[in-house]
Amino acid sequence: MFEKMQRAFWRALTPDLLVDEPKVAALLSTDLPSSVVAALGGLDNLASQQRIAITRVRVRLRDVTRLDEQALRAAGVPGVMVLADGVVHVLTRCPRRD
Repeated sequence: MFEKMQRAFWRALTPDLLVDEPKVAALLSTDLPSSVVAALGGLDNLASQQRIAITRVRVRLRDVTRLDEQALRAAGVPGVMVLADGVVHVLTRCPRRD
């Protein structure tokens, strides 16, 4: 019982580190604007995406060479971090609270 609770606790804190079921490889839609998706190489270049914070989306690209950082900045992305294995962190603008 304790082990199940502990696993659920860690899954809630780090959902991308504990894999219980395989993730769907192909994305049918994305919450990113179309200009950002185009700068990332198109929808077919996105292997996976995950919002990891209010202002950050982690994207795994199939082909990193199709990434256009200048187009991302022109699309309004304030920052981008390219990591190993095709992982890209796209910084987005903080949502306004009115």
